[in-house]
Amino acid sequence: MTGYEEQRGRLAEVMDERGAWPARSPWIRQAVDALPRHHFAPDRLWRWNGHAYVPVDRDADPEQWAAEVYASPDVAAVTQVTDGVPSSSLSAQGVVVDMLDSLLVEPGDRVLELGAGTGWNAALLAERAGPGCVVSVDVDAELAAAAAERLKAAGADVAVEVGDGAAGWPPGAPYDRLISTYAVSAVPWTWVEQTRAGGRIVTPWGRMGHVALTVADDGRSATGWMQGLAMFMPSRGTRPALGWRQIHGDGPPDDERPFGRDLRPLREDAHLLFALRVHLPDVRVTTGVDDDGVNVWLHDGVSSWATLTTLPDGQTLAYQGGPRRLADELEPAWDWWVSEGGPTLYDFGMTVEPDRQYVWCHDASTGPRWPVEAMA
Repeated sequence: MTGYEEQRGRLAEVMDERGAWPARSPWIRQAVDALPRHHFAPDRLWRWNGHAYVPVDRDADPEQWAAEVYASPDVAAVTQVTDGVPSSSLSAQGVVVDMLDSLLVEPGDRVLELGAGTGWNAALLAERAGPGCVVSVDVDAELAAAAAERLKAAGADVAVEVGDGAAGWPPGAPYDRLISTYAVSAVPWTWVEQTRAGGRIVTPWGRMGHVALTVADDGRSATGWMQGLAMFMPSRGTRPALGWRQIHGDGPPDDERPFGRDLRPLREDAHLLFALRVHLPDVRVTTGVDDDGVNVWLHDGVSSWATLTTLPDGQTLAYQGGPRRLADELEPAWDWWVSEGGPTLYDFGMTVEPDRQYVWCHDASTGPRWPVEAMA
């Protein structure tokens, strides 16, 4: 057995142990078995060494290369780095499987994939939909060409095009299924226009969570539930947010006060973090642990920051700076989540219409809702 096969087998076993292979879509495991990830990975991958992304070449270090490809169900293999930041990846296997299950592809469906990447996801789609049924679009001409070569080598009949995913691919519309492999802060209306009535759209939304939308019979809206906690790279051209350190600078805080909450849920409860993302879409939350307990760093990517620090006596202090008081904004959103009984990500959904879109909780018609806006 080759090193690749050993790593591949271990990854499959972990997914077995987790129950991560979807029972309603047995075709996905069959497709993954037929189309190994390493056949679609480029010869150079990138690994974070704690300070920067460093290359891992297949020929120079095949064992480490295979470890990057088959790291875990939750870890993507970085395939491209631009200006020190990952710009393309071979998506985490568990996330790919989860999103394909959400898409509900049937044989013969016309499928549009936005973000060709390595071509692996398109190959899996073609294994289900059939030859000539999948169109994959990528904004990067080099990535598109490499994906097309890998797909051809694998015997997958997929049309690979170069274009901006936000525009979809009008020549092949309407599609039965549309899937995006990069995150959007707002769903382009063109995607709804290019999907038939009753068709399905699956896309990562923002910094966490992916949603599955069904297009209404009249084609004038699409709505559906959040499906999982996928995290994907944003679309090309998305302005990178400033980091916490850049926003904080070297000056003292503008405000300091007690923060009377246990910070552990901000580190341990992904559903709370998702609810906060809905309420405060531009606020980033990062956590860490030291000898005293959990610490939290907040920033809005522009000019405001906050630090929540656990002290040795168990008390918590909030330090804030910039025009906004992010710790003050965090508390009512957290209170809402607690008052609602701690709704999970799966209690939220999204509705997209031509001139507006919003996230809702519990019920699309009667539940509370929050407007969604595209971020620059």
